[in-house]
Amino acid sequence: MNPQLLLFIIKLILGGLVSFLSIMIMSKTREVYWMMLVIGFLTSYASLLYDLIVELGLFATPKLCLLGIPVPTLIFAIVPSFFFILAFFFRLLKK
Repeated sequence: MNPQLLLFIIKLILGGLVSFLSIMIMSKTREVYWMMLVIGFLTSYASLLYDLIVELGLFATPKLCLLGIPVPTLIFAIVPSFFFILAFFFRLLKK
């Protein structure tokens, strides 16, 4: 088996477990910072799925680039971190 494909499978399984557990936690608490963490985990998993689809050749990498990086790849790299930053910020604001 291709080691890179095996790594993607492991990431998909663990990422799916993290996404499932984060949704379960979100259903128990309605705090803004928890929701931001969950959205961060879910967008991180979506990023992993996008990378896998591009790697398998099912989806072509768009020609539109910013600083030599395809825009969807750049967005998927930035958005999860943005939501994690928001989650920590809202947690720090909570009294």
